[in-house]
Amino acid sequence: MTARPISETVASLMPRAKTELAELVAFRSVADPAQFPRSECEAAAGWVADALRAEDFQDVALLDTPDGTQSVYGYLPGPAGAPTVLLYAHYDVQPPLDESAWLSPPFELTERDGRWFGRGAADCKGGFIMHLLALRALKANGGVPVSVKVIAEGSEEQGTGGLERYAEAHPELLAADTIVIGDTGNFRVGLPTVTATLRGMTMLRVRLDTLEGNLHSGQFGGAAPDALAAMIQLLASLRAEDGTTTVDGLTTDAAWDGLQYPEGEFRTDAKVLDGVELIGTGTVADRVWARPAVTVIGIDCPPVVGATPSLQASARAQISLRVPPGQDAADATKLLTAHLESHTPWGARVSVEQVGQGQPFRADITSPAYTSMAEAMRLAYPGEEMQSSGMGGSIPLCNTLAALYPEAEILLIGLSEPEAQIHAVNESVSPAELERLSVAEALFLRNYAESKTG
Repeated sequence: MTARPISETVASLMPRAKTELAELVAFRSVADPAQFPRSECEAAAGWVADALRAEDFQDVALLDTPDGTQSVYGYLPGPAGAPTVLLYAHYDVQPPLDESAWLSPPFELTERDGRWFGRGAADCKGGFIMHLLALRALKANGGVPVSVKVIAEGSEEQGTGGLERYAEAHPELLAADTIVIGDTGNFRVGLPTVTATLRGMTMLRVRLDTLEGNLHSGQFGGAAPDALAAMIQLLASLRAEDGTTTVDGLTTDAAWDGLQYPEGEFRTDAKVLDGVELIGTGTVADRVWARPAVTVIGIDCPPVVGATPSLQASARAQISLRVPPGQDAADATKLLTAHLESHTPWGARVSVEQVGQGQPFRADITSPAYTSMAEAMRLAYPGEEMQSSGMGGSIPLCNTLAALYPEAEILLIGLSEPEAQIHAVNESVSPAELERLSVAEALFLRNYAESKTG
């Protein structure tokens, strides 16, 4: 098999892909109405639906999921007897954080230094464009040899589980022989990689109350319990001195057996400042792929500008705990909750609210679909062999799909390599990576169809 006709077609489609990605990035589709209008997500969903209709998809629908968001579905029938492949991406994005820290507007796709910058460019609006490119290349070179279902989720970044619950209530909708999740990424630009494991997650909000109201720190400080100080002490209990996560009862010594992540490369990818130490113990791969990791992702407290000399009566924090394969996210939630309650100082009143949860995932990379993907990636990335790695992030839908369709093979690929800076300011996508992965996906679909039909 040669990749040339497919690769030439994808190359010719890249200007159109850039235009379309710019249109999709322009929607401020953060699935949190407290931050951005719901209409932004609805408009993005409508754009995705129109794109599927333009590619002759049938049964295109905006699915109202239980969390109040919309997922977009479409079906493209293939030849009689062909296998069915489900292609997944999500159109919702993380908030832009500090927009002033972006070198270009976060919702305006901007080319710079050979990359395309914009919120969602890699995670995961670019993943949807990747699927479109692969299908268009096949249509231009003999047709799409499989039946294709596409599902574009509308709330993946919020972890609110709308699509998971919808799929459970409509189990026939997403049934497929194999599933391609376009929401991970290569270990490094130019190194074709499938993701073997994902950490799960649990998200909790904790609130401490110590006083009926704020007090003057000069008049009462030193004896009156300050809720913010109590929160700082509580959050500090979640890590050992070396930064290792220390949630009572949670196992933190697992090891990663596979592709390793050299410390120097990790420091560069993470942009760790000179002289600042990495946290935790074990190899970097152990720490980011095989072990739990707690992160305080937000604290409600007075800003420095305008602060007054007051003791705080209440404090609130949001805590994320990444849960590795081999551990149960629900059990981890119970352990984290118990830890917070038992380590709250000074008898402060504590309340804990769960706001999100997803189970870890482990793919079977020995399955036949991976053989087809390995050959496709070998052709799309000449001179390189497909690698497998872990990923520290979470895609809760994977476990739902695995439970609903236990015979389906699930592959994880995508555009979120380290330089993409997903979830951070100045997120970007490599157009070269988008092009090569689109070629690889097209070749995979052809390989997979041939392997199933003989």
